[in-house]
Amino acid sequence: MNPEKNKPNLLGWTCPRPLQNYPTIVMGHGAGGRMMADLIEHLFAPAFDNEWLDQMGDSTVIDPSAFSSQQLAFTTDSFVVSPLFFPGGNIGELAVYGTVNDLAMRGARPLFLSAGFILEEGLPMETLGGIVTAMAQACKKAGVKIATGDTKVVQKGHGDGIYINTSGIGIIPAGLDIGPRNARPGDAVLVSGTMGDHGIAIMSVREGLTFQTEIQSDTAPLYRLVEAMMAVPGGHAGPPIHCLRDATRGGLSAVLNELAGASKVGIEFDERKVPLRPEVNAACEMLGLDPFYVANEGKLVAIVPGEVAEQLLATMRAHEYGKDAAIIGKVVAEHPSLVTAKTSIGGMRVVDVPAGELLPRIC
Repeated sequence: MNPEKNKPNLLGWTCPRPLQNYPTIVMGHGAGGRMMADLIEHLFAPAFDNEWLDQMGDSTVIDPSAFSSQQLAFTTDSFVVSPLFFPGGNIGELAVYGTVNDLAMRGARPLFLSAGFILEEGLPMETLGGIVTAMAQACKKAGVKIATGDTKVVQKGHGDGIYINTSGIGIIPAGLDIGPRNARPGDAVLVSGTMGDHGIAIMSVREGLTFQTEIQSDTAPLYRLVEAMMAVPGGHAGPPIHCLRDATRGGLSAVLNELAGASKVGIEFDERKVPLRPEVNAACEMLGLDPFYVANEGKLVAIVPGEVAEQLLATMRAHEYGKDAAIIGKVVAEHPSLVTAKTSIGGMRVVDVPAGELLPRIC
Protein backbone atom coordinates (compact mmCIF):
# COMPACT_ATOMS: atom_id res chain seq x y z
CA MET A 1 0.00 0.00 0.00
CA ASN A 2 1.32 3.44 -0.89
CA PRO A 3 0.93 5.68 2.19
CA GLU A 4 0.89 8.79 -0.02
CA LYS A 5 -2.45 7.65 -1.48
CA ASN A 6 -4.05 7.68 1.95
CA LYS A 7 -3.24 11.28 2.78
CA PRO A 8 -6.23 13.64 2.59
CA ASN A 9 -6.35 15.74 -0.55
CA LEU A 10 -7.01 19.26 0.70
CA LEU A 11 -5.93 21.14 -2.41
CA GLY A 12 -9.51 22.06 -3.29
CA TRP A 13 -10.14 23.94 -0.06
CA THR A 14 -8.59 27.36 0.58
CA CYS A 15 -8.61 28.48 4.19
CA PRO A 16 -10.21 31.98 4.40
CA ARG A 17 -8.21 34.78 6.05
CA PRO A 18 -9.94 34.72 9.49
CA LEU A 19 -9.25 30.98 9.76
CA GLN A 20 -5.67 31.25 8.49
CA ASN A 21 -4.86 33.12 11.69
CA TYR A 22 -5.52 29.83 13.51
CA PRO A 23 -3.95 26.89 11.66
CA THR A 24 -5.41 24.49 14.26
CA ILE A 25 -8.62 24.32 16.25
CA VAL A 26 -8.42 26.11 19.61
CA MET A 27 -10.88 26.18 22.50
CA GLY A 28 -12.20 29.55 21.34
CA HIS A 29 -13.66 27.95 18.22
CA GLY A 30 -16.31 26.36 20.42
CA ALA A 31 -16.88 29.20 22.87
CA GLY A 32 -19.70 30.99 21.06
CA GLY A 33 -17.78 34.19 20.33
CA ARG A 34 -16.14 35.76 17.28
CA MET A 35 -13.84 32.79 16.59
CA MET A 36 -16.77 30.39 16.50
CA ALA A 37 -18.73 32.81 14.31
CA ASP A 38 -15.80 32.95 11.88
CA LEU A 39 -15.64 29.14 11.74
CA ILE A 40 -19.34 28.95 10.93
CA GLU A 41 -19.31 31.89 8.51
CA HIS A 42 -16.21 30.95 6.55
CA LEU A 43 -16.28 27.12 6.63
CA PHE A 44 -19.55 25.42 7.57
CA ALA A 45 -22.05 27.88 6.05
CA PRO A 46 -20.43 28.14 2.57
CA ALA A 47 -19.84 24.39 2.35
CA PHE A 48 -23.39 23.39 3.32
CA ASP A 49 -25.20 26.43 1.88
CA ASN A 50 -28.97 25.93 1.45
CA GLU A 51 -32.17 27.83 2.23
CA TRP A 52 -32.86 25.91 5.46
CA LEU A 53 -29.38 26.29 6.96
CA ASP A 54 -29.41 29.96 5.93
CA GLN A 55 -32.14 30.61 8.54
CA MET A 56 -29.33 30.46 11.15
CA GLY A 57 -31.76 30.35 14.07
CA ASP A 58 -31.69 28.19 17.18
CA SER A 59 -33.75 25.74 15.14
CA THR A 60 -34.64 25.40 11.48
CA VAL A 61 -38.29 25.77 10.50
CA ILE A 62 -39.54 23.20 7.98
CA ASP A 63 -43.08 23.36 6.58
CA PRO A 64 -44.66 19.92 7.26
CA SER A 65 -47.56 20.45 4.85
CA ALA A 66 -45.43 19.28 1.92
CA PHE A 67 -45.20 15.83 3.53
CA SER A 68 -48.72 15.52 4.98
CA SER A 69 -49.67 12.44 2.93
CA GLN A 70 -46.46 10.58 3.73
CA GLN A 71 -44.78 9.09 6.76
CA LEU A 72 -41.67 10.65 8.26
CA ALA A 73 -38.59 8.60 9.11
CA PHE A 74 -36.12 9.94 11.68
CA THR A 75 -32.71 8.52 12.62
CA THR A 76 -29.46 9.49 14.29
CA ASP A 77 -25.90 8.14 14.28
CA SER A 78 -22.46 9.11 15.56
CA PHE A 79 -19.12 8.60 13.84
CA VAL A 80 -15.78 8.06 15.58
CA VAL A 81 -13.82 6.21 12.88
CA SER A 82 -10.06 5.92 13.15
CA PRO A 83 -8.21 6.91 11.01
CA LEU A 84 -10.19 9.94 9.86
CA PHE A 85 -9.11 9.36 6.24
CA PHE A 86 -9.01 5.83 4.85
CA PRO A 87 -8.84 4.22 1.38
CA GLY A 88 -12.06 5.10 -0.40
CA GLY A 89 -13.44 7.66 2.05
CA ASN A 90 -13.24 9.68 5.25
CA ILE A 91 -15.27 10.42 8.36
CA GLY A 92 -17.17 13.24 6.62
CA GLU A 93 -18.56 11.09 3.81
CA LEU A 94 -19.25 8.32 6.31
CA ALA A 95 -21.31 10.66 8.50
CA VAL A 96 -23.55 11.56 5.56
CA TYR A 97 -23.88 8.16 3.91
CA GLY A 98 -24.31 6.25 7.15
CA THR A 99 -27.33 8.31 8.16
CA VAL A 100 -29.00 8.56 4.75
CA ASN A 101 -28.62 4.79 4.39
CA ASP A 102 -30.41 4.21 7.71
CA LEU A 103 -33.32 6.20 6.29
CA ALA A 104 -33.21 4.33 2.99
CA MET A 105 -33.50 0.98 4.79
CA ARG A 106 -37.09 1.93 5.67
CA GLY A 107 -37.78 3.04 2.11
CA ALA A 108 -37.46 6.72 3.07
CA ARG A 109 -36.14 9.35 0.68
CA PRO A 110 -33.58 11.37 2.68
CA LEU A 111 -34.33 15.08 2.92
CA PHE A 112 -32.49 16.75 5.78
CA LEU A 113 -29.55 16.13 8.08
CA SER A 114 -28.29 17.79 11.19
CA ALA A 115 -24.54 17.78 11.80
CA GLY A 116 -22.91 18.03 15.22
CA PHE A 117 -19.11 18.39 15.32
CA ILE A 118 -17.03 17.57 18.40
CA LEU A 119 -13.60 19.01 17.58
CA GLU A 120 -10.41 18.39 19.51
CA GLU A 121 -8.15 21.31 20.31
CA GLY A 122 -5.17 21.10 17.94
CA LEU A 123 -7.03 19.59 14.98
CA PRO A 124 -5.43 21.10 11.84
CA MET A 125 -7.79 23.55 10.17
CA GLU A 126 -6.92 22.07 6.77
CA THR A 127 -7.98 18.63 7.96
CA LEU A 128 -11.32 20.01 9.14
CA GLY A 129 -11.70 21.82 5.82
CA GLY A 130 -11.11 18.60 3.90
CA ILE A 131 -13.68 16.73 5.99
CA VAL A 132 -16.31 19.44 5.64
CA THR A 133 -15.71 19.67 1.87
CA ALA A 134 -16.13 15.89 1.58
CA MET A 135 -19.37 16.09 3.58
CA ALA A 136 -20.73 18.79 1.28
CA GLN A 137 -19.92 16.70 -1.80
CA ALA A 138 -21.49 13.63 -0.19
CA CYS A 139 -24.68 15.60 0.53
CA LYS A 140 -24.97 16.55 -3.14
CA LYS A 141 -24.42 12.95 -4.18
CA ALA A 142 -27.03 11.70 -1.72
CA GLY A 143 -29.54 14.43 -2.54
CA VAL A 144 -29.80 15.64 1.07
CA LYS A 145 -29.42 19.02 2.80
CA ILE A 146 -27.75 19.82 6.12
CA ALA A 147 -30.41 22.00 7.71
CA THR A 148 -28.92 22.62 11.15
CA GLY A 149 -25.73 21.96 13.06
CA ASP A 150 -23.63 22.48 16.16
CA THR A 151 -19.94 22.75 17.04
CA LYS A 152 -18.17 21.98 20.31
CA VAL A 153 -14.45 21.95 21.10
CA VAL A 154 -12.85 19.70 23.73
CA GLN A 155 -9.38 19.96 25.22
CA LYS A 156 -6.43 18.31 23.50
CA GLY A 157 -6.28 14.62 24.33
CA HIS A 158 -10.04 14.30 24.85
CA GLY A 159 -11.45 13.98 21.33
CA ASP A 160 -9.18 12.06 18.91
CA GLY A 161 -9.40 14.81 16.29
CA ILE A 162 -13.07 14.94 15.43
CA TYR A 163 -16.31 13.13 16.19
CA ILE A 164 -19.45 13.78 14.12
CA ASN A 165 -23.10 13.17 14.93
CA THR A 166 -25.69 13.32 12.16
CA SER A 167 -29.45 12.96 12.45
CA GLY A 168 -31.66 12.55 9.41
CA ILE A 169 -35.26 13.06 8.32
CA GLY A 170 -36.79 11.37 5.28
CA ILE A 171 -40.22 10.67 3.82
CA ILE A 172 -41.76 7.25 3.26
CA PRO A 173 -44.46 6.83 0.57
CA ALA A 174 -47.90 6.32 2.04
CA GLY A 175 -48.69 2.67 2.70
CA LEU A 176 -45.11 1.43 2.37
CA ASP A 177 -44.02 -0.93 5.15
CA ILE A 178 -40.41 -2.14 4.97
CA GLY A 179 -39.37 -3.35 8.39
CA PRO A 180 -37.40 -5.96 10.34
CA ARG A 181 -40.50 -7.96 11.35
CA ASN A 182 -41.75 -8.61 7.82
CA ALA A 183 -39.65 -11.63 6.76
CA ARG A 184 -41.74 -14.68 5.83
CA PRO A 185 -40.89 -18.34 5.06
CA GLY A 186 -40.29 -18.66 1.32
CA ASP A 187 -38.63 -15.24 1.05
CA ALA A 188 -35.23 -14.91 -0.61
CA VAL A 189 -32.17 -13.24 0.92
CA LEU A 190 -30.15 -10.91 -1.33
CA VAL A 191 -27.03 -8.82 -0.80
CA SER A 192 -26.15 -5.84 -2.97
CA GLY A 193 -22.46 -6.66 -3.33
CA THR A 194 -19.22 -7.85 -1.78
CA MET A 195 -19.07 -8.19 1.98
CA GLY A 196 -16.45 -6.88 4.43
CA ASP A 197 -14.89 -4.17 2.26
CA HIS A 198 -15.10 -1.24 4.69
CA GLY A 199 -13.88 -3.07 7.78
CA ILE A 200 -10.88 -4.54 6.00
CA ALA A 201 -10.03 -1.17 4.36
CA ILE A 202 -9.83 0.31 7.87
CA MET A 203 -7.81 -2.62 9.19
CA SER A 204 -5.39 -2.54 6.26
CA VAL A 205 -4.41 1.02 7.23
CA ARG A 206 -4.18 0.29 10.95
CA GLU A 207 -2.12 -2.87 10.52
CA GLY A 208 -0.04 -1.69 7.55
CA LEU A 209 -1.20 -4.58 5.36
CA THR A 210 -0.29 -4.47 1.67
CA PHE A 211 -1.99 -6.25 -1.22
CA GLN A 212 -1.57 -6.26 -4.98
CA THR A 213 -4.83 -4.29 -5.18
CA GLU A 214 -5.56 -1.66 -2.52
CA ILE A 215 -8.69 -2.49 -0.54
CA GLN A 216 -11.14 0.40 -0.76
CA SER A 217 -14.03 1.20 1.55
CA ASP A 218 -17.42 0.69 -0.07
CA THR A 219 -19.00 3.76 1.57
CA ALA A 220 -21.86 4.95 -0.66
CA PRO A 221 -25.41 6.39 -0.56
CA LEU A 222 -27.96 3.63 -1.17
CA TYR A 223 -31.32 5.37 -1.58
CA ARG A 224 -31.28 5.41 -5.39
CA LEU A 225 -30.64 1.67 -5.40
CA VAL A 226 -33.52 1.14 -2.97
CA GLU A 227 -35.73 3.40 -5.09
CA ALA A 228 -35.05 1.25 -8.15
CA MET A 229 -35.80 -1.90 -6.15
CA MET A 230 -39.10 -0.49 -4.86
CA ALA A 231 -40.20 0.15 -8.45
CA VAL A 232 -40.21 -3.60 -9.20
CA PRO A 233 -43.78 -4.98 -9.12
CA GLY A 234 -44.48 -6.98 -5.95
CA GLY A 235 -45.22 -10.65 -5.54
CA HIS A 236 -48.65 -12.10 -4.82
CA ALA A 237 -48.20 -11.34 -1.11
CA GLY A 238 -47.68 -7.60 -1.51
CA PRO A 239 -44.72 -5.21 -1.96
CA PRO A 240 -41.42 -6.29 -3.60
CA ILE A 241 -39.34 -5.77 -0.43
CA HIS A 242 -40.11 -7.08 3.04
CA CYS A 243 -36.92 -6.14 4.94
CA LEU A 244 -33.86 -4.01 4.29
CA ARG A 245 -30.76 -3.51 6.43
CA ASP A 246 -27.36 -2.03 5.72
CA ALA A 247 -24.64 -4.44 6.78
CA THR A 248 -22.54 -2.14 8.98
CA ARG A 249 -21.22 -3.09 12.43
CA GLY A 250 -21.34 -6.87 12.88
CA GLY A 251 -21.56 -7.35 9.11
CA LEU A 252 -23.80 -9.86 7.36
CA SER A 253 -24.10 -12.17 10.37
CA ALA A 254 -25.42 -9.45 12.70
CA VAL A 255 -27.99 -8.28 10.14
CA LEU A 256 -29.34 -11.76 9.42
CA ASN A 257 -29.57 -12.58 13.12
CA GLU A 258 -31.42 -9.34 13.85
CA LEU A 259 -33.92 -9.99 11.06
CA ALA A 260 -34.42 -13.64 12.01
CA GLY A 261 -35.02 -12.66 15.62
CA ALA A 262 -37.39 -9.79 14.84
CA SER A 263 -39.48 -11.86 12.39
CA LYS A 264 -39.29 -15.12 14.40
CA VAL A 265 -38.12 -17.08 11.35
CA GLY A 266 -35.07 -19.09 10.38
CA ILE A 267 -32.60 -17.90 7.77
CA GLU A 268 -30.29 -20.14 5.76
CA PHE A 269 -27.56 -18.95 3.41
CA ASP A 270 -24.81 -20.52 1.34
CA GLU A 271 -21.33 -19.21 2.12
CA ARG A 272 -20.19 -19.93 -1.44
CA LYS A 273 -22.83 -17.58 -2.84
CA VAL A 274 -21.81 -14.58 -0.75
CA PRO A 275 -19.67 -12.24 -2.93
CA LEU A 276 -16.22 -11.55 -1.45
CA ARG A 277 -13.29 -9.74 -2.96
CA PRO A 278 -10.25 -12.07 -3.07
CA GLU A 279 -8.10 -9.51 -1.27
CA VAL A 280 -10.71 -9.11 1.48
CA ASN A 281 -10.95 -12.87 1.89
CA ALA A 282 -7.14 -13.08 2.03
CA ALA A 283 -6.96 -10.33 4.66
CA CYS A 284 -9.59 -12.07 6.77
CA GLU A 285 -7.62 -15.31 6.64
CA MET A 286 -4.43 -13.45 7.58
CA LEU A 287 -6.11 -11.70 10.53
CA GLY A 288 -8.17 -14.69 11.66
CA LEU A 289 -11.48 -12.93 10.96
CA ASP A 290 -14.75 -14.34 9.67
CA PRO A 291 -15.68 -12.11 6.67
CA PHE A 292 -19.38 -12.45 7.49
CA TYR A 293 -18.77 -10.50 10.71
CA VAL A 294 -16.87 -7.63 9.04
CA ALA A 295 -18.60 -4.31 8.38
CA ASN A 296 -19.63 -2.61 5.16
CA GLU A 297 -20.75 0.99 4.69
CA GLY A 298 -22.30 0.81 1.23
CA LYS A 299 -24.02 -2.59 1.02
CA LEU A 300 -27.50 -3.74 1.94
CA VAL A 301 -29.24 -7.00 2.76
CA ALA A 302 -32.74 -7.44 1.34
CA ILE A 303 -35.39 -10.03 2.20
CA VAL A 304 -37.93 -10.23 -0.60
CA PRO A 305 -40.74 -12.51 -1.81
CA GLY A 306 -39.20 -15.53 -3.52
CA GLU A 307 -41.19 -15.03 -6.70
CA VAL A 308 -39.67 -11.60 -7.39
CA ALA A 309 -36.11 -12.38 -6.30
CA GLU A 310 -34.67 -12.88 -9.79
CA GLN A 311 -36.31 -9.73 -11.12
CA LEU A 312 -35.01 -7.72 -8.17
CA LEU A 313 -31.56 -9.21 -8.64
CA ALA A 314 -31.50 -8.04 -12.27
CA THR A 315 -32.61 -4.55 -11.17
CA MET A 316 -29.89 -4.39 -8.53
CA ARG A 317 -27.17 -5.55 -10.90
CA ALA A 318 -28.12 -2.81 -13.36
CA HIS A 319 -27.40 -0.17 -10.69
CA GLU A 320 -24.00 1.35 -9.86
CA TYR A 321 -24.18 0.17 -6.25
CA GLY A 322 -25.62 -3.27 -6.94
CA LYS A 323 -23.55 -4.65 -9.80
CA ASP A 324 -22.19 -7.50 -7.64
CA ALA A 325 -25.55 -8.36 -6.08
CA ALA A 326 -26.37 -12.00 -5.37
CA ILE A 327 -29.12 -14.23 -3.99
CA ILE A 328 -27.43 -15.95 -1.06
CA GLY A 329 -30.18 -17.76 0.84
CA LYS A 330 -33.77 -18.11 1.97
CA VAL A 331 -36.14 -17.65 4.89
CA VAL A 332 -37.51 -20.84 6.44
CA ALA A 333 -40.06 -21.76 9.09
CA GLU A 334 -37.63 -24.15 10.79
CA HIS A 335 -35.28 -23.08 13.62
CA PRO A 336 -36.93 -19.67 14.24
CA SER A 337 -34.58 -16.83 15.23
CA LEU A 338 -31.57 -18.90 14.13
CA VAL A 339 -29.22 -18.31 11.18
CA THR A 340 -27.38 -21.19 9.57
CA ALA A 341 -24.83 -21.31 6.76
CA LYS A 342 -23.94 -24.03 4.28
CA THR A 343 -20.16 -24.21 4.31
CA SER A 344 -17.76 -24.58 1.39
CA ILE A 345 -17.35 -28.30 2.19
CA GLY A 346 -21.11 -28.93 2.26
CA GLY A 347 -21.71 -28.94 6.02
CA MET A 348 -23.95 -26.64 8.05
CA ARG A 349 -22.97 -24.28 10.84
CA VAL A 350 -24.80 -21.89 13.11
CA VAL A 351 -23.93 -18.24 12.47
CA ASP A 352 -24.43 -16.47 15.77
CA VAL A 353 -24.47 -12.80 16.72
CA PRO A 354 -20.93 -11.53 17.36
CA ALA A 355 -20.22 -11.34 21.10
CA GLY A 356 -18.53 -7.95 20.74
CA GLU A 357 -17.13 -5.60 18.14
CA LEU A 358 -14.43 -7.38 16.14
CA LEU A 359 -13.13 -4.14 14.62
CA PRO A 360 -13.72 -1.14 16.90
CA ARG A 361 -13.85 2.42 15.58
CA ILE A 362 -14.80 1.48 12.02
CA CYS A 363 -17.60 4.06 11.72
